[in-house]
Amino acid sequence: MRIALGIEYDGTGYFGWQRLSHGPSVQAEVEAALAFVANHPVAVTCSGRTDAGVHARCQVVHFDTAAERDPRGWVLGTTARLPPGIAVLWARPVPDDFSARFSARARRYRYTLLNRPVRPALDARFVTWERVPLDASAMQAAAQLLLGEQDFSAFRAASCEARHPYRCVRAISVTRIGARVVVDVEANAFLHHMVRNIVGSLLEVGRGVRPGAWIAELLAARDRTLAGATALPQGLVFVGPRYPAQWHLPPMVTLDAPTADS
Repeated sequence: MRIALGIEYDGTGYFGWQRLSHGPSVQAEVEAALAFVANHPVAVTCSGRTDAGVHARCQVVHFDTAAERDPRGWVLGTTARLPPGIAVLWARPVPDDFSARFSARARRYRYTLLNRPVRPALDARFVTWERVPLDASAMQAAAQLLLGEQDFSAFRAASCEARHPYRCVRAISVTRIGARVVVDVEANAFLHHMVRNIVGSLLEVGRGVRPGAWIAELLAARDRTLAGATALPQGLVFVGPRYPAQWHLPPMVTLDAPTADS
């Protein structure tokens, strides 16, 4: 039997999602908790890796098991064995041909900047502080240059292992909500550090250091060294993947379904 799970986590203190031999990972915690509930070793496949310090609103994973548990048992039993910063939101049995990674048709990220003179205290783990006043409208206009299928080499980490730099950005917005400037991005897939590198360049526009047209110049140049610095990890949240309705997953990860984050 194949089971899909939705998982949220605070990435602070972890070396990222992926299981590692030299440091704590979210995957290792999830697999250990699932193994206890299933009473056998469990290996999970995720919809998309997150880096050290990056959070997830709804990471989706799948795993195979012969253990018979109802969805509530998977959710509550696994969460009870997890650290406070990780929780299983839902569980669904899925067909054997479902893949958390390959069945996804889109993925969404949100980056939150706290734009005020004083550093954060309460939200320091989940926002990036930017003391320089930002022009969110200029950032929004510049961000629209990133729409569509393009070569994102300028926003690709040197360590990226993707076969090619082409990705299709389906939606991107920059909005100000009080002291917060929020960047939402949806694409078919993302390159390593792509969102953080985009935000780092949009910050240059928001600060007034670069004109909005500079973003188009970066795309055309395809040179990572010309773009802005990589934004810090703590402001980034993997909102989650999106799947076709045929898989009967919750609305928060289903294409064209209304969600609280839409």
